[in-house]
Amino acid sequence: MMEHETREKAKNAVKLILEAAGFEVEEVDEPLDLSAARDGEYLAVLCSVDTDIIAGFDRTNYNLVIGGEQIPCKKLLFTLDNSIHTEHCIVWGVKEFVRLSGEATLARVLDRELSLTLIPGADIVPDPDTKPAPMAAESPGVSIPHLPVKVTKQNAERISGTPGVASLKFMPHWVYHYMSSGEQVYQDHHIPFDSEGWGAMNAINGLTLEIDPKAIDKGEIPGAAEIIGPKITKDEANSRVFADLVVQLTQHVRIRQVKGDTIFYEENVMKPDKKNINIDIDLVHFPVWQVRGKKIVEVNAFTGDILSQPMDEGCEIL
Repeated sequence: MMEHETREKAKNAVKLILEAAGFEVEEVDEPLDLSAARDGEYLAVLCSVDTDIIAGFDRTNYNLVIGGEQIPCKKLLFTLDNSIHTEHCIVWGVKEFVRLSGEATLARVLDRELSLTLIPGADIVPDPDTKPAPMAAESPGVSIPHLPVKVTKQNAERISGTPGVASLKFMPHWVYHYMSSGEQVYQDHHIPFDSEGWGAMNAINGLTLEIDPKAIDKGEIPGAAEIIGPKITKDEANSRVFADLVVQLTQHVRIRQVKGDTIFYEENVMKPDKKNINIDIDLVHFPVWQVRGKKIVEVNAFTGDILSQPMDEGCEIL
């Protein structure tokens, strides 16, 4: 049998790998070592070199009962005996353990989630001539302008404060850059409308917010993430942004005039000319972790802030 001290170290190391891949991991009674859950995927974990214990583990079916429904668990075996073969387990040997431990460590350093696919009945035996990928934290996805994910799935679940499983969604925003110029003259007064800035409009509910354009990443997003399409079109967003800018740049000018012994004030509303306002607008997706349990809690995956209401209900993202 695997010595107690070695087994404890192995159990702790496997736990760290699974947690890096987004699993919630708990210790369980013997003969098992751990149980783990992620997005409806459940694992029973054994660390052993004992052939009899492994054989019993391989032929035993493990089920989790949730709400009266029995959900089958996958079986993960970590063993130091490279001669062990099973029919119904995922097997991690020394090579797999070393590779995954390194990738899990790198994923934690980069604050990303380890991409880990578990297929029952298949041993993980990499081609010795193939070098491992330098980063297996996320499956690559499409390249779109987006704010980067800085909050891990596990951290989002902790931040949410509610038991549940988080899924990553990229929510659409119209990010715009505007420049205004020109002036209006009233009597001998010159009213300038010089202004420049950035902003973003939620393409689901139309709410506006500030954004730092330097934070936008145009690379790949995680492959497992869901991309939400806009409900507000680009033309609609452009019209709304322009209308808001006109209101923002409009100036109320009070002019003092003296006629004889009388002093009076004349107030005028001065608006910029449409031809002097230039708007560039593009679609940028913002990352959100949606944690679904007894209730839905959404966490901004860029800042770590909890959103006031679920995006499904048309709330403001940031």
